[in-house]
Amino acid sequence: MKLLFVCTGNICRSPTAEGVMRRLAHAASLEVEVDSAGLGGWHAGEPPDPRTVRHARARGYDLTSLRARQIATADFVFFDRVYAMDQGHLRDLRRLAPEAHRAKLGLFLDLLGGSGDDARLGREVPDPYYGGAAGFEEVLDLVEEGCRALVAELVARR
Repeated sequence: MKLLFVCTGNICRSPTAEGVMRRLAHAASLEVEVDSAGLGGWHAGEPPDPRTVRHARARGYDLTSLRARQIATADFVFFDRVYAMDQGHLRDLRRLAPEAHRAKLGLFLDLLGGSGDDARLGREVPDPYYGGAAGFEEVLDLVEEGCRALVAELVARR
């Protein structure tokens, strides 16, 4: 299984999801390939935001080796699933993805499930970039919850 997490610039939310998913998948002995990308290339080649790295490190996730990159058309072919961190990202991904690969797209927090009228469906991982420390902690809380749900789904399918 090949998983891609996508946010705006690939320096906050999506690298957090990449790091969390890698560690949780490894702990569950899952063989998955995990990556992240941004819709824009503004930060290509840069490490995650220092605040992202600091808050992740406090929970035991090492994001220091990650580097931002912009999503490419080939990603829609290569990855089995592509998760958007918010509704705007999902809209943009649907516009960018070749039609044959649009079924691979999903909103990350929809992994938490629920019925069609469940308030949890459609939830977004908020952008912490312009906020304070609480925003980065909220991102970690949500990403850990979503990644745990994804790991449980993948473990159940083996």
